Amino acid sequence: MIFLYRLLFLPALLVAAPYYLWRMHRRGGYSDGFWHRFGGVPELPAKRPGVRRIWLQAVSVGEMLAISPLLEAFRHDKSVEIYLTTTTSTGYKLALEKYRDWTVGLGYFPLDFWAFSSRAWRHVQPDLAILMEGERWPEHLRQAQQRGVPVLCINARMSDRSWRRLHRFRRILPALSVGITRLAAAAKRDEQRFRALGISTGNLETSGNLKLDVKIPLLPDDEKVRLRRELGLGNGLVLLGSSTWAGEESALLLTLRVARERGLKVSLLIVPRHAERRGELRALLEKSGLRFHFRSEGPAPGEVDVTVADTTGELRRLTQLADLVFVGKSLAPHDGGQTPVEAAILGKPILHGPRMTNFREIVRTLKETGATRMVDNHSVLVAAAVELLQDAAQREKMAVAARAWADVNRGATERTLAIIRTELDKRTVSGVR
Repeated sequence: MIFLYRLLFLPALLVAAPYYLWRMHRRGGYSDGFWHRFGGVPELPAKRPGVRRIWLQAVSVGEMLAISPLLEAFRHDKSVEIYLTTTTSTGYKLALEKYRDWTVGLGYFPLDFWAFSSRAWRHVQPDLAILMEGERWPEHLRQAQQRGVPVLCINARMSDRSWRRLHRFRRILPALSVGITRLAAAAKRDEQRFRALGISTGNLETSGNLKLDVKIPLLPDDEKVRLRRELGLGNGLVLLGSSTWAGEESALLLTLRVARERGLKVSLLIVPRHAERRGELRALLEKSGLRFHFRSEGPAPGEVDVTVADTTGELRRLTQLADLVFVGKSLAPHDGGQTPVEAAILGKPILHGPRMTNFREIVRTLKETGATRMVDNHSVLVAAAVELLQDAAQREKMAVAARAWADVNRGATERTLAIIRTELDKRTVSGVR
């Protein structure tokens, strides 16, 4: 089966290349390290006796943040070193800012074509490969198998969309997944789906979601005051649109208008999922007649009605200013949802649409505790948001439930570390370096 995959990969890549090159150009930031895509690897130190090298792949910002406790643990382990790769320019930028001194090298993950993948493997020479969440590349797995290197899939998830797509090919999927040594699912539902797709039960377990173990540094009160001033936010309530997509900002602007008509002092903070949409958002705001400011332009000159945080890696800090959070990519026509985890950990009342399929289990448990409320469409979002902005007691009740949910669901980091160390110990016992 891998031969068919290799045969079809290059033609498929050539067909898809114009679209992906256009998208990379639009988002920007891909020029540095672009050669990594073709199997190039930044200069790595020579491997040392007794030190095992892990190749860890985390696709984007969310995964990069989730692995922080793992990297922190291995940072102080002199017998382990990490080569860290990512797929997106935002993930790469965050890795450079946060993990440069914690790793032996940072790069982009190579395209999963035989020539590129084998070239990268020859340079990296890992003793263990780790893939985060939905990363399961057949050529990468085959290269590991040929070299006798175990592969762990950690925090593994299976969204509804992926489940529907992969279920159609469930008969050939095991052949393309050869090389997975152990798969640690983020939730029991994910484990059940992987089992149904043919992953061996002996190699499959549920370790929990690493994103629920995230530790977010809390801003002191004076820092919050300073940040509000930088953003141009007044002293009233703050409604946050967290990782919003096209169309959702319009509903939030209407929410702002209605809330103010009800006599509420409130500002809107929008953090779009893709900062490159700033031109689109600027046009929308210019038509609104509201005062607005873009974070990328520096400190706001004064108080505004709407601030757009068109920057990367600030969502956790900005969420701490919010009195109510709407989680984006959850209203039609979008599907999948963005993560509500950070908002819950920070004890924020949360609204989201019905299309949170990438976080179905998380949303289900959050809803059961009373930490979130689902809104079916744009008009329901406006009504629910205004209602909660008017009701401080209900917001506090939801916030308490969110914090309690976060406390109960911790522990995935320790379980995942135990799995990784078990595989590393096997390599030590076998004498393989």
